[in-house]
Amino acid sequence: MATRRTLLGALVAGLVVPRLAYAQAARMASVVVLYAGESEDDEPATRSFFDEMRRLGWVEGTNITYERLEGRGERAYVEGLARSAAGRIPDLIYATTTSIALAVVKQTASIPVVFTSAADPVATGLVASLVRPGGNATGAFQGLQDAEQTRFELIREVYPGLKRFGLLLDRRSPDSSQQETTHQAAARRVGLDLMTMKFTNFEAVAKIFGNLRRAGIVAVGLTASYTLIARRREVVEAALRNRLALIGHRSEWAEVGALMTYGAEVADAQRRSARIANRILKGVKPAAIPVERATKTELVVNQRTAKALGVAIPDSVLRRADRVIE
Repeated sequence: MATRRTLLGALVAGLVVPRLAYAQAARMASVVVLYAGESEDDEPATRSFFDEMRRLGWVEGTNITYERLEGRGERAYVEGLARSAAGRIPDLIYATTTSIALAVVKQTASIPVVFTSAADPVATGLVASLVRPGGNATGAFQGLQDAEQTRFELIREVYPGLKRFGLLLDRRSPDSSQQETTHQAAARRVGLDLMTMKFTNFEAVAKIFGNLRRAGIVAVGLTASYTLIARRREVVEAALRNRLALIGHRSEWAEVGALMTYGAEVADAQRRSARIANRILKGVKPAAIPVERATKTELVVNQRTAKALGVAIPDSVLRRADRVIE
């Protein structure tokens, strides 16, 4: 009798264990992706993250689901966006900007958060340190030493006699003061007089461009800002109406009409974020995963914009460009 019971138990276990294993294998990971702007613009801009996730074996609709939530370019949406993401209790939240990541960690200390950040995550208080993040957030950032100075030198090559340069700075960016200090120091090193214009809401940007143009400014630098990157098409349109050349830190700016961009390659940072997300979805705690810094640089030149502004891009700049938009 005991032998029969043992055999029956083994048969039942043989049926149950594969079913449990199948159920575990069939379970899909859930990821909420948070965009600053509308997904129509931001989805293509984050394609490197999704491509890398796919390369690592995460196939949407097969073993992972992505729910995209939009910030619509308004800071007023950020807290609600973060609250909505946390309320869904996903396996992971992917924050595409520093401001969004900061808002999410205020809403949840348990759901893993992976970010791709333009700002230094330690300086903004997002993590305790790069090596030991210490909380539920980790990811990759695009910090590049001396990038500001290189952008100033590039714009000087395009406008050889340039003495004054405009800078658009978002007062509400988490690292606003640090950005201002860094840009001022870089401008002094190359002998540029920096005219910094600060704003707190998007409606002020068009007026600022008009004031800069009347002051004789022909080129303006763009700083890291949730509002600016989310509404980049409108920013570029306003600048072009005022015949202003824009130079930014992310390639998305050149793609929508800025004259040029130079900085850490966004795709490199996104791929790093995807590899970190992969580790977390496989069970590693965010606190144990160091924040990574994107190391590849990228110079993108928009020749269409140059022609519209009547500007000739020197061969010295074109030869250095990783990509030229014709």
